[in-house]
Amino acid sequence: MAAAASAVVTNYVTDALPGWAEDPWVVWPVFIVSVIVAAVLAVVGQRLNSGGGTGPVRLVPLERVLASGMESLTAPHGAGPVRGRTDELAALRRMLKRPEGRLAVLCGVGGVGKTTIASALADAARAEGVRVFWARWRGQVELAEQMARIGLECGLPEERLEEARAGRAALTDVVWEQLNRAGRWLVVLDNVDEPGEVGPGGEPVAGYRGWVRPGGRGLLVVTSRDGDAAMWGGRAELLRVAPLAAPAGGQLLLDAVPGAGTTQEAERLSLRLGGLPLALHAAGRYLAAPGSRYHTFTTYEEALDSHLATLLGAEHPGGANPEAARQLVRYTWELSLDQLDTNGNTLARPVLRLLSLLASAPVPVSFLSPELVTAACGLPATAVTVEAAVNGLHTYGLLDTPAQADGTPAIGQVILHPLVREITALTLRAETPDLRVLHRALAERMTAIVDEAANADSSGWSMSRLLAPHALATAPCAPDARTAGRTLDRLSVSLRRAGHPEQAAILAEQALTHLQPELGSDRTEVLSSRNNLANALSDLGRHEQAADLHQQILTYHERILGPDHANTLTSRNNLANTLHYLGRYQESADLHQQTLADRERILGPDHPDTRISRSNLANALYYLGRHQEAASLHQQTFTDYERALGPDHPRTLGSRNNLANTLRQLGRHQEAADLHQQTLADRERILGPDHPDTLASRQNLADAMRQLGRYQESADLHQQTLADRERILGPDHPDTLGSRNNLAIALRQLRRYQEAADLQQQTLADYDRTLGPDHPRTLGSRNNLANTLRYLGRHREAADLHQQALADYERILGPDHPDTLTSRNNLAGLQQASSRVAGRRRWGGFLRMRRD
Repeated sequence: MAAAASAVVTNYVTDALPGWAEDPWVVWPVFIVSVIVAAVLAVVGQRLNSGGGTGPVRLVPLERVLASGMESLTAPHGAGPVRGRTDELAALRRMLKRPEGRLAVLCGVGGVGKTTIASALADAARAEGVRVFWARWRGQVELAEQMARIGLECGLPEERLEEARAGRAALTDVVWEQLNRAGRWLVVLDNVDEPGEVGPGGEPVAGYRGWVRPGGRGLLVVTSRDGDAAMWGGRAELLRVAPLAAPAGGQLLLDAVPGAGTTQEAERLSLRLGGLPLALHAAGRYLAAPGSRYHTFTTYEEALDSHLATLLGAEHPGGANPEAARQLVRYTWELSLDQLDTNGNTLARPVLRLLSLLASAPVPVSFLSPELVTAACGLPATAVTVEAAVNGLHTYGLLDTPAQADGTPAIGQVILHPLVREITALTLRAETPDLRVLHRALAERMTAIVDEAANADSSGWSMSRLLAPHALATAPCAPDARTAGRTLDRLSVSLRRAGHPEQAAILAEQALTHLQPELGSDRTEVLSSRNNLANALSDLGRHEQAADLHQQILTYHERILGPDHANTLTSRNNLANTLHYLGRYQESADLHQQTLADRERILGPDHPDTRISRSNLANALYYLGRHQEAASLHQQTFTDYERALGPDHPRTLGSRNNLANTLRQLGRHQEAADLHQQTLADRERILGPDHPDTLASRQNLADAMRQLGRYQESADLHQQTLADRERILGPDHPDTLGSRNNLAIALRQLRRYQEAADLQQQTLADYDRTLGPDHPRTLGSRNNLANTLRYLGRHREAADLHQQALADYERILGPDHPDTLTSRNNLAGLQQASSRVAGRRRWGGFLRMRRD
């Protein structure tokens, strides 16, 4: 019995060691092997827990997944109406209805309202009965936990989850298999600002093997600052969230503080804050607080100039709590810059800070040369690393690409969000009190790139326009006033040639403010700058001011340089042109005749300046009615230009245009139309559709079409030109008024008499107000209105206008001027027509009496 009992006792305790344990050559090998086996088992267990080797994420214990008190998966409800996001929400709702194997990524700069849009979509989805889940990126472990819970909510069996825990399946696959089987759902994954860490295991997100993937009948929406399309893959629909337009931003402010001002005041404040929703909400909270110093949109906007950092951010936001810092406008993009720096993009922050010191306008990327970055920041830079910095800033939404007029992106240009620019500059000034190194580097780069653009002639015009606002911003930083003035003046000339006289005038005025105090009024550089300003003012239609300046400059040049100096001749030429625009045609022609003779004597007949004088004299003779002489001079000039400069040079095109106008006055209408058609096509190709010379060609072609009897084509071209000139030059520019006058004539040819009369009445009033009652254009407008009133049967009014126009023509242009003769002929024709009408009326009355 004892033996039987001992047979079943297997576990016992004794102080006697087995014999093998007393041998150290046996014990130590066994111990070492046991440690190695345990370590291997631990590694294998960790990999199995991660989900089949897809990454370092540990599978969350089932009991923790099912535990209470964890972060809610419920989407936050929207805090009121969402303003200005109709298009984004419509696109998301279409995807929610028909995902078609896609996911959505809301991307944009921090604080632009990505989460707000996603929350509004969640509200709409809930209202339609769609199951909605909200997960926040906190790291891989937390995301695995949240997605596992979402899977369970969508019917994932606990047994299947245990299979993943046991290492028999990847957790990501287990959850997504269940989501793909489930009905309609919406999952929002918020704040995935570092998608490269979502995984799995360092794999690109675009492989769709991790938590970010399209699937089934549901829609995954991700919010992120990272807008790199390649990062998210081909099945991701990127919705780039832009700042709010002024009406939407203003309404958001009115929602927060309805009594703080008018709609217009709210919209102005929204523009000042760049339409950034986070900044708008911060402003609204401030204005609504009872202890705030400012309580209206206007006072808040005014205070921003001196208290921007106080109103929109704190010096130490939230202490060590990064989530609190996210909510403050001043620090929203610092997180993105930190991430770029962590990723090795060390030039991103310096490039952003350099851009913040420029104007709030598009910047040509070529301005950001490696030499500039190195000189300003002291960091080694190459074209590749500067490009990487720009692209990184763009990816995180800190830089944007401005849109062209047709809505397409302007390649080669970048623009900072105005609030990013302003607060970055504030931060830079606070951290770097002495900015002289950065300012000097920017000014020197500006001088160099302006010289490049000016030397490139017409190919550098687009660059010149982009540089204009930044040249004004960097001019005070130049090493001396003379350098600043020269740079501004050279850029002014380039802009005027490019057809942007308003910018040219501003730059020329600023050039004078730098040069004149430094050099005095009589220095050549100062006179040249004043001449450029006068030319720009003339292009803007401010002819009286231009004439006064040109007269002063000519007087200076004749006294200092003498009558035969090249600068003196240029001044006389420019004064003659301005007198022409003032309608003083005979004085203009006399000065041009004198200048041409002097230039032929001093410079020779083939000198470029001589050709300019010959062309200008021909134009003056044209307006004096001496069309055959004008045509001969224009033909000679055109031949010379084509031979010397080629058929595509702007001066060749201008000469062809002038020759065509003169042929039209000689009755050679088809030749004129053919030349105008060719010139218009060439100017559109070379100068662009909005250049003033292109608009002039389109108008001249329209006039040629009218004289060929092609009235509808003429009216269409005039309508297009008028719209363009109103947009580019403004409603009161003389060229705009000329377009309106010509359109009215075309409408009269189409027998749309009342429309023509209304336009001409408006044009006459505008000419009288802007150019004065005695300007030839005003006289011509009065004559044209009279002709149209005649067609409307308003003969007495027409006769009075013709009589007044004739008297003025005889007084101002003389009795033999072609316009005077035309006016006299119009009056005589009207008188004859009135007599015939009166006779018909008397005869008609006699017949009626007979019938009675």
